[in-house]
Amino acid sequence: MESIWIEYAWTLLILIGLEGILSADNALVIAVIAKHLPEDEKKRAINYGILGAFVFRFISIFLISYMANVWQVQAIGAAYLIYIGSKHVYRTFFRSKKDYDDNAVKEGPGFWPTVAKIGVADIAFAIDSVLAAVALAVTLPETTLPNFGGLDGGKFAIIVAGTIAGLILIKFAANWFVQLLDKRPGLETVAFLIVAWIGVKLAVITLSHKKVNILPESFPHSIGWTITFWGVLIGIAVIGWFLSGKKAAQKKD
Repeated sequence: MESIWIEYAWTLLILIGLEGILSADNALVIAVIAKHLPEDEKKRAINYGILGAFVFRFISIFLISYMANVWQVQAIGAAYLIYIGSKHVYRTFFRSKKDYDDNAVKEGPGFWPTVAKIGVADIAFAIDSVLAAVALAVTLPETTLPNFGGLDGGKFAIIVAGTIAGLILIKFAANWFVQLLDKRPGLETVAFLIVAWIGVKLAVITLSHKKVNILPESFPHSIGWTITFWGVLIGIAVIGWFLSGKKAAQKKD
């Protein structure tokens, strides 16, 4: 029995780390979507976004078995993240400066549309977070606790604990990302590239769903895809960081 709880404790530590990474991604999206708003509205939008992350992740926990089986929900989340990421990249690299300046005033949505965009992103990240937690929890041995949410009670408790830890991290990460984007504006494009890449990850999960069956069901958890995903994400972040630094230095000169 002791070995089971050791295994549970170890899995919880891994899950907290994983949720921390996913929470950072969620916080990053909240920061970049709200970036265009005036300072007071930006703070309110971020607070609403964090509240939405709390609500949607807890709803997802109690709908685990449903969320894992409805691939359409996963597909919508993937499409949305890819859309907002690629849209920003297109505007940055493929539109002329004149077109960008002429439409600059029109491009920033108001407060409530921004909050709505953050809410949709929160749903997408809630799906990703819960599916990742379930993928870890289902490998654990059964306990004597009663089932809850379609899962063994012990596994469900691990998922809840990891999710709560991730939500706490969102609160701190969102404000930090806002400050970082103010100091290094060039990182905004990097952030949207990461958002689009996370959308690709969710798309891979959708395509490997047993009812879609375009990719093997084991593919999202394979070593090859895991290394590819994290390698590209870290590469975007590192290269983007240095490029944004050079642009900032050029502006000062």
